[in-house]
Amino acid sequence: MPAKRLSMRTIKEVLRLKWERGLSNRQVAAACGISRPTVSEYLRRAAEAELGWPLPEDL
Repeated sequence: MPAKRLSMRTIKEVLRLKWERGLSNRQVAAACGISRPTVSEYLRRAAEAELGWPLPEDL
């Protein structure tokens, strides 16, 4: 079964908690109710896309 996609709101919250608040991946996962590997995956994707914080307004 394919994995359920995260909402854009949740993805933005992952990035905000990690980059703005400096939380660990474990803390981000707990705060968002997702797994640590999911947090790592979305952070990896953001790095590949060369995103930073704050995010561009058009996202």
